[in-house]
Amino acid sequence: MTAPEKRAPKQDRSRLTRERLLGASIDLLATQGWAATTVGAVAAAAGVSRGAAQHHFPTREDLITAALGHMIEQRLEDVRRVGLDLPEPGPERTVAVVRLIVQHYTSDLFKAALHVWTAAASDPALRDRVLPFETHMSREVLVIAADALGYDPADLRVRRPLQATLDLARGLGLADVLSDDSARREKVIRYWAETLDVMLAQVPVASDRDSAPAAF
Repeated sequence: MTAPEKRAPKQDRSRLTRERLLGASIDLLATQGWAATTVGAVAAAAGVSRGAAQHHFPTREDLITAALGHMIEQRLEDVRRVGLDLPEPGPERTVAVVRLIVQHYTSDLFKAALHVWTAAASDPALRDRVLPFETHMSREVLVIAADALGYDPADLRVRRPLQATLDLARGLGLADVLSDDSARREKVIRYWAETLDVMLAQVPVASDRDSAPAAF
């Protein structure tokens, strides 16, 4: 048996332990909030020792920022996959894209991130850690949405209404934290999709454009 083969089981166990800790962090943040999401509590929820948790993540900030980064990438992959299975271009596709964005901001990941953002508001060091994640996530969701609708995400006429869509989705996500707002949310999604179609009606689709502005 070669040396790499001997190391593989240990590496697999380490990877699984890490993934359990990251998943437990998001679950605790979403359901219990920032104060309850300590390294010890996450370790207990993940079924590993505190020492093992601290081996991977020495501080709570290390653990939570890693969990957010991990879950954001997983969530973005989910959004990309759903984006491949949309209705034909037209009003219903726009509704589906807006709904996809809203679902992203009403997920457990958003609820978990919201607790971290609240804590980061009064903790500059934590804010510096988590702000890049939010910037990356927003940028990727905007690009996915523009591509799904057939527009150039670098075009200001596309970026501005799609950025407004993200802001709207965040607001709906906040409303969903306190109560189930799904019935009203679906009405807002359809209304905004109609508005978005109007705003984008005069913008050439991406394949018809020769160039586009590079910044928002």
